[in-house]
Amino acid sequence: MSDKLDTDPRTKYTQEGFQEQEQDQPGQSASMTPTPDHGEDTYEGSGRLNGMRALITGGDSGIGRAVAIAYAREGADVAIVHLPEESEDADTTATLVRDAGRTAVTIAGDVREEDFCLGAVERAVDELGGLDILVLNAGYQKNREGFETIPTEEFDRVFRTNIYSMMWLGRAALPHLKPGSSVISTTSIQAFNPSPELIDYAMTKAAQVAFTKALAEELGPKGIRVNAVAPGPIWTPLIPGTEWPDKLPSFGQDTPLGRAGQPAELAPAYVLLASPEASYISGAIVPVTGGKPL
Repeated sequence: MSDKLDTDPRTKYTQEGFQEQEQDQPGQSASMTPTPDHGEDTYEGSGRLNGMRALITGGDSGIGRAVAIAYAREGADVAIVHLPEESEDADTTATLVRDAGRTAVTIAGDVREEDFCLGAVERAVDELGGLDILVLNAGYQKNREGFETIPTEEFDRVFRTNIYSMMWLGRAALPHLKPGSSVISTTSIQAFNPSPELIDYAMTKAAQVAFTKALAEELGPKGIRVNAVAPGPIWTPLIPGTEWPDKLPSFGQDTPLGRAGQPAELAPAYVLLASPEASYISGAIVPVTGGKPL
C-alpha cells in the first residue's frame, strides 16, 4: 500500500473543527476556511458515463461542483444551474468540466421560479443535445431559533428551493429521459434524524425521500431509475451560510469517523447511481454520513 495514499477514513481529512465563520447565502467556496475539497486534484475517471449528458442544480459549488467534476472526468457533458450571485463559482466549475474535455453549460437563475426551471431544462437539452441524468441538488437551510419564529417567507423559500423546484425540473425533464436515464436527488440525514433548529429544512428532506421512492415506482416500468444520496455533515458553503458559527468548531465530530465529510467524498455515490453498473438500483437512499445511521 502506498504511503502517499491515506486510506484511513478517520484521517483522510482533518479531524479538527472549523473556525467560526459566516456567509450570506448563497455562500462562496473561496471565502471558506478551509476551502472544501471537490476532487479537483484527486478524482480520476474511467469512462463510466461516456457520452451521457447531465443537468445539475446547485452545481456551482459544494456537492454539486464535486459531482460535476466527477461526471466530466467520467465522460459526461454537464449543464450547471446556479443563482446569478454564484456566477464566479459556476464559472470555476465550468472550467474544470472543460478541462476534462467535456462540454459545460452554465444556466443562471432561481429554481424557486417555475418558468426558470422549465427553461433551464430546455436549454440544457438544446445545448447538450439531450439529457440522461438529472441531479436535483439545489438546497437552502437556515438555523431556526424556535419553531414559532420561522417567518412564512422563509418557510416558503425553503420549500420552493428544496421541493417545488424538484417537481418543476423533474416534470420538464421527463419527456427527454430515455430508458437508462437517472434522476438523482440530494436528500439528507436530516430526513431521518431531524434537528429542531433545521425543522423546515428537515421536512423538505423527508419529502425528497418520499419523492424518490414514489417516482422510482412510477418510472421503473419506463426504464428510468430514481435514487437519492443522503449526506451527513459535509463541508460546503451551505454550512457557514446556515448562521450557526458557534457550532463549526465541533461540526461533524459526532460521527463515528470523527470528522466532517468533504464534497469529494460524495461524488462517487452520484457516479455509481448514474452509471450502467447501477442498473438494478432504483428507489434507494444511499447514506454518505461518516457512519451515522439513517
